[in-house]
Amino acid sequence: MLSKKAQYAFRALEYLVEHQDEGPVLIATIAKKKKIPLKFLENILLELRKASFLESKKGKGGGYYLAKAPEKIPVAAIIRTVDGPIAMLPCVSLYFYKRCKNCDEIHCGLHDIMEGVRDATLAILEKKSLADLVREGK
Repeated sequence: MLSKKAQYAFRALEYLVEHQDEGPVLIATIAKKKKIPLKFLENILLELRKASFLESKKGKGGGYYLAKAPEKIPVAAIIRTVDGPIAMLPCVSLYFYKRCKNCDEIHCGLHDIMEGVRDATLAILEKKSLADLVREGK
């Protein structure tokens, strides 16, 4: 399940995609238009900037803007940045693998099922971009 933080991140990114031709956007503007708590949004955008999805400009005319074309930003990458693993179990995660306690992955039916769930989920999320998110939301 997507966290509230991830949902806010996608709302903010959607706004930035829709207004990318207008230059940098102030955090306060995004917060107001998308009804996101300002302090929470500041942390989210900072995290996305550190992950190189966003750039920021200080001073007059400053704000946040996309670092890449929306077509080049996969939805899965945003989820991983904001929420961490996409997999439902740590033992099937591609980027955040961690062995489950008291589990034999070779003979674990739950592991096998969740691996399939992960693959099916990633088949969609890796192909979808921020541009798709905005397009499909209209």
